[in-house]
Amino acid sequence: MKFFAEIEIMPKKGLLDPQGKAVTHSMSSIGLTQVSEVRVGKFMTMEMEASDEAAAYVAAETACKKLLANLIMESYHIRVKAL
Repeated sequence: MKFFAEIEIMPKKGLLDPQGKAVTHSMSSIGLTQVSEVRVGKFMTMEMEASDEAAAYVAAETACKKLLANLIMESYHIRVKAL
């Protein structure tokens, strides 16, 4: 069965996010003075074959833990759905 995974990887709360800080400071220059914090992360999608949704989730989680995310500095969130 085919599955589609959406993966969000973000800097952990409390850690410095230089890209997010730069974007936050630039918001006022485009008139968005109400924005107080921006965090910049990564968004990825994966299509895969798996026996069920749980197996697809495990595959996506393995990819995050071993390749996609730096677990010291980043956290991830996975959503899986059947195609």
